[in-house]
Amino acid sequence: MLRELKEGLAAGASAEEVVSAIFEKIKRSRLNAYNCLSEESALERAKNFDKKPWGGLLAGVPIAIKSSISTKGIETNCSSRILSGYIPPYDAHVIERLKEEGAIIIGKTNMDEFAMGTSTETSCLGPTRNPWDTDRVPGGSSGGSAAAVAAGEAPAALGSDTGGSIRCPASFCGIVGIKPTYGLVSRYGLVSYANSLEQIGPLALTVEDAALVLDVIAGHDPRDSTSAEQDRVFLPHTERYLPSLTNGVKGLTLGVPEEYFGEGVDPEVEKAVWDAISKLEDLGAAWKMVSLPHTKYALAAYYIIAMSEASSNLARFDGLRYGLRLGADQDWHTTFSEIRAAGFGPEVKRRILLGTYALSAGYYGRYYLKALKVRTLIKEDFERALSAGGADLLVTPTMPFPAFKIGERIEDPLSLYMADVFTVPINLAGVPAISVPCGFAGGLPIGLQIIGRHFDEASILRAAKAYEDATPYHEAVPKEVV
Repeated sequence: MLRELKEGLAAGASAEEVVSAIFEKIKRSRLNAYNCLSEESALERAKNFDKKPWGGLLAGVPIAIKSSISTKGIETNCSSRILSGYIPPYDAHVIERLKEEGAIIIGKTNMDEFAMGTSTETSCLGPTRNPWDTDRVPGGSSGGSAAAVAAGEAPAALGSDTGGSIRCPASFCGIVGIKPTYGLVSRYGLVSYANSLEQIGPLALTVEDAALVLDVIAGHDPRDSTSAEQDRVFLPHTERYLPSLTNGVKGLTLGVPEEYFGEGVDPEVEKAVWDAISKLEDLGAAWKMVSLPHTKYALAAYYIIAMSEASSNLARFDGLRYGLRLGADQDWHTTFSEIRAAGFGPEVKRRILLGTYALSAGYYGRYYLKALKVRTLIKEDFERALSAGGADLLVTPTMPFPAFKIGERIEDPLSLYMADVFTVPINLAGVPAISVPCGFAGGLPIGLQIIGRHFDEASILRAAKAYEDATPYHEAVPKEVV
């Protein structure tokens, strides 16, 4: 827990010993949660902290970072061969904030290549394994970050969420993950997959830990045109979300979307979520059924929009300025094509091709523009359900089933895409959501998703904290993986 770790460091515990112990655990691990370690620089920073401790919300605390977030001097390869060896000359905004608040970056975590996946199996460096069952996936695309936190290989981590990539692995690994409101956290320095959908967010063992990391990374950044300006004035070392955790759920109305239950949902998952709703009711919340009628179109709209944006964003990766370079150059077109053919994996190629097709002449209006119109309808569904006369929060399963086995779905892309059915609507609407552990199915964690209004992270955090305090699921830990 970050609070205990911070208090221990403030009382004189050695940051070097803490960091060294984490690296030892990582080196013994079979999870493949990391694709790059910054051991030398992390230990040096820890030694400096021990000599002369500094202040900050995360003073001396080790943090793991998803490999799609730029870190100056540390390889940022997005788990793709085409970016192998790429070391950014600058830090992402969130990394600047972590360093300003005293955190120690311990390494970059494995992920689905360019964040395109639900299982962390598309990484060019091999799949990450779930610490609860090493034959199963940890979820994706931030699977390395989630597995590292769940297995004690990092106290907390950053991930990114384009269609569920924080909440899915949080659910599968039995930890807490937050997808913030679009625009709350700067995307500056995040290697883009789908600009209009993705957000950086925290993964942690508890709601309090996740709120603390969100306090650090949230805020306006003028370098990101999508960064919201409502938090323009930033005060260092300020706790904004932590104070809301003690407010409980009394007086809140929870909306339960009828479209998020029934066909396709594992019965044990459905039961665990309804048990969680009953627990929240016992704590003072009321609940009512609501409808999000355009949910059935969300997956189709999401994948058209995401793939279209990906086909545009990934055009910059050609191996000519950085990353993968093959043998002797030929003419530009041949060299460009050969590098991309060798550098991108099958799933990335699939999404580039589908996105390019959706944006092509004659199909742009039939697919991409229509998907944008559906997105507007989905956004309106959420605004209506979360209106003053509706619900304060929505409560759903995070994933329709527990973690599946490695290799079980990777050859069936549609099956993998369907796994995102409860997470992608949130990204289309731009609202915040949190996944918290709410039970087990066959020994595998189940996640409860709590969704809020735009920029109302405080409410989803207070509800998640109230539920966490009343249940034991966050205290469960996977067996030691060595």
